[in-house]
Amino acid sequence: MQPGPSTDITRVVLSVLVIGALLVGSFWTLLPFLSGVIWATTIVIATWPALLRLQGLTGGRRGLAAAIMTALVLLAFIAPLGLAVNTLFQAAGDSPAVISDFLQRGLGPPPAWLAKIPWYGDSLAADWQAAAAGGPDALKALVQPYAGAAAAAAIAATGGVGRTAILVLLTVVLVGLLYARGETAAGGVLACARRLGGDPGERAVRLAGQAIRGVALGVVVTALVQALLAGIGLWICGVPHAGVLTAIAFILGIAQIGPLPVMALAAIWLYWTGSTGWAIVLMIWSVPLVMLDNVLRPILIRRGVELPLLLVVAGVIGGLIGFGVVGLFIGPVVLAVTYTLAKEWVSGGHEPAPASPRPT
Repeated sequence: MQPGPSTDITRVVLSVLVIGALLVGSFWTLLPFLSGVIWATTIVIATWPALLRLQGLTGGRRGLAAAIMTALVLLAFIAPLGLAVNTLFQAAGDSPAVISDFLQRGLGPPPAWLAKIPWYGDSLAADWQAAAAGGPDALKALVQPYAGAAAAAAIAATGGVGRTAILVLLTVVLVGLLYARGETAAGGVLACARRLGGDPGERAVRLAGQAIRGVALGVVVTALVQALLAGIGLWICGVPHAGVLTAIAFILGIAQIGPLPVMALAAIWLYWTGSTGWAIVLMIWSVPLVMLDNVLRPILIRRGVELPLLLVVAGVIGGLIGFGVVGLFIGPVVLAVTYTLAKEWVSGGHEPAPASPRPT
């Protein structure tokens, strides 16, 4: 006895429900590792050509090449993280003495440049003068309400560093696994894309990989150029520790914050020490420097992936706003896949009609 249509519909619905439940359960289980998986996949795809080149230099030994690349990735993560942790603990150790000395000496008169700030300069200078006139007791009363918030921020920062360290270790472990078995993982993804979308699906996956590599190139090169130009400006203007500040600017560029905090603090320091002319020079130098990433980064990404420039810019900016730093890679990948599939669908649905035979 053959099953009826109602039996087939029931079986199909139940199968879809079971598969959907399995997918949701798997996603929920892997949700804590999702950020690490995304970062590890992004790093491996972006640096895969370097791995293959290193494998050739090591006599075709994939294990050795994967170990070296994993160590380099670990070093690239650990160096900025260690610098941040060291700076945090050093600031925590020095802060009691600095705050005590600051409260004992008081504010002093406001600097002359404070009153020259447009719109708010006069009110800021008046508040400064009022706090300074009251002496150390008035300054303590002014700072005391913010002490609890500062302590809470310090505790939150410590917890954030711990979470970041765990995420870094997870990402590095996944990077090592993907370096060792990258072809197997890529083959599985391509097979799944081919099964779902045929040749257009496979092309979309390959374009997504090119988009990730292009974004990585654009982000790193742009951050490097901005950091070098920032270092030149800091050195010319006489800002101390220009090398350390250049390294910090590069890290901020990778994090998509940009060199603006470094340049702004350096300009404020120059104003504070009386070098008003050099402060103005540094501010003028910083304007095109900060805007450089809006020009250079899309151009570099466009060289790595065949997408319209408008989609590249929209993917980078929209991904950054919607998903944070990792959205730099998610946004262009999503638009690249959507663009490829839409282009294939449109061209497939509007095939040219065959020419009609000429009358004899």
